[in-house]
Amino acid sequence: MRTVIALFIGLFFMARAEAAIHTEQVEYREGETPLRGYLAYDDASTAKRPGVLVVHEWWGLNEHARHKAEALAKAGYVALAIDMYGDGKTTDHPQQAGEWSGYIGQHQELANARFLAGLKLLKGQPLVAVDKVAAIGFCFGGHVVLSMAAQGVDLRGVVSFHGAMPGEPVPPGTQVKAKILMNHGAADPMVTMDKVLRFQEILTAAGADWECNVYGGAQHSFTNPTADSRGIPGLAYNKEADRRSWQAMLDFFREIFSE
Repeated sequence: MRTVIALFIGLFFMARAEAAIHTEQVEYREGETPLRGYLAYDDASTAKRPGVLVVHEWWGLNEHARHKAEALAKAGYVALAIDMYGDGKTTDHPQQAGEWSGYIGQHQELANARFLAGLKLLKGQPLVAVDKVAAIGFCFGGHVVLSMAAQGVDLRGVVSFHGAMPGEPVPPGTQVKAKILMNHGAADPMVTMDKVLRFQEILTAAGADWECNVYGGAQHSFTNPTADSRGIPGLAYNKEADRRSWQAMLDFFREIFSE
């Protein structure tokens, strides 16, 4: 009988812990463009905490980005997965994804405006400590957050997972305020190690605080469990690289948010 009661109590508290993670779609705008983000946080506490922006892969704000936002909420952060394409657009077609991400990549002012619109929304959340905000990004989103850091956007830190690397030098006189963590696959054929090394040289020349973890055998999109189903050579999920890079991010956050 005691065992049954203990089991019931355990399940009860597990259910309560799970229910504490609040998620919702949030609508905001950049100019005339409607954007649809995904907000996640633990509502069991009213204490302020750091906020983290999540920037999606080139597929758009899909399940992968939402799951990462939920995982951040479980880790104690307020997470906002932002919409870089507008109208919450997503796709499963590489050609369409390439067109959308390419358009954003070719229009830096638009990329900046949409990122900053998300940052403003995150900082406006009642539970967010506005002086403790970071951003993470995957694939296309990795390029976005690295680019924002290189332009001097005021963030505690940015984390890139299998991100594309900016190739332009940091603008003269720009202070790179964000500390930078890059997590990259050594076997990534889409963003090769020479591009990673080139960006490291750019950051070093700018006096940035950066570090890079390289995972042997990991290919592009190694954090996404659905990567293999895309049927695209060079895309593959890697469970160990996913786990290790996420832990590296958590350690990084503990450091930068304690300063």
